[in-house]
Amino acid sequence: MRVVICGGGVIGAAAAYFLSRRGAAVTVIERTAVACAASGKSGGFLARDWCDGTPLAPLARHSFDLHARLADEIDDDWGYRRLDTYAGYAPERGRPARPQTAHEWLSEGVTVTQRLGSPATTAQVHPAKFTEAMMRASGAAVRIGRVTGIARRGDRVSGVEVEGETIPADAVVIAMGPWSILAAAWLPLPPVFGLKGHSIVFDTGESVPAEALFAEFREAGGQVQSPEIFPRADGTTYVCAISSESPLPIDPARIGPDPGAIERLEAMCRAMSPVLAAAPIIARQACFRPIARDGLPLIGRVPRVEDAYIATGHSVWGILNAPATGEAIAEAILDGAARSVDLRPFDAGRLTPLDPASLRGLAP
Repeated sequence: MRVVICGGGVIGAAAAYFLSRRGAAVTVIERTAVACAASGKSGGFLARDWCDGTPLAPLARHSFDLHARLADEIDDDWGYRRLDTYAGYAPERGRPARPQTAHEWLSEGVTVTQRLGSPATTAQVHPAKFTEAMMRASGAAVRIGRVTGIARRGDRVSGVEVEGETIPADAVVIAMGPWSILAAAWLPLPPVFGLKGHSIVFDTGESVPAEALFAEFREAGGQVQSPEIFPRADGTTYVCAISSESPLPIDPARIGPDPGAIERLEAMCRAMSPVLAAAPIIARQACFRPIARDGLPLIGRVPRVEDAYIATGHSVWGILNAPATGEAIAEAILDGAARSVDLRPFDAGRLTPLDPASLRGLAP
């Protein structure tokens, strides 16, 4: 079976891996580069039970276990490791800070309030390395180019149009993150939106232990932010905060931080940790996380079109849920239905399709 996947992020890479290992011939179409957007600029944090009580719980639990299995099965290194996870806060100006003893890499002004996860329930990967490793392990053909349409014969897809050329396909998967909204011009799909986030990567060496921190921080101007700090196995530390609803550029290569956002994030980091204050900065960046209208991902068949599939809208849990999503999409295509997880909560038909006329004038 020939499967064409539109999108070279973590969801596309995971789908390519599980499809190819069952014998499908996979081609991935990516406009810019593998892991060029959120898949390469996210935190890579994994939590087994943080989605409990929501429709995401079975997907998240299965995917967390798949991450551990893939780290053993694939001969590559993407920084997978288990870690402790904590919550904390930086006090408002003028309030006394508690002494900080157990977490020496943090400033005395930061109070750790509780343990959110243990090595049994929280872990991490380096997202870009994970995405790239999964794509390599898939053996998929990766083609750089712009998807400009979906070829159809009646109510069945027959290929993907890439800048005037049609690549034949027996099945097509839309996995373009927030850019999946462009596919609504070709297929009956609901809109997918992009929420922008900012991040900094520090070179901290061995100065920060394997413990993630979710903090609350009040800026000098009174705004409360929720910075997340993830030290990685490669000696870097990733910090993210400050979301915005900035317009999504058509080209992922054009994404840059909002004015002043990185400077505000750097100020938070200096206040929260002397280690971060002294560490060299490797990257100052921004990315867009894909979100559907109801906050749940779109995974499975495209309504009313045979052999067309969608896998996007994972919001902050894209890296976590990529393996289970890729496995389920492979099962849906090759077996006729997903067996490993129930995809009914993520059926794209639950939401109203976007009117293609609203996308006129947007270059794909």
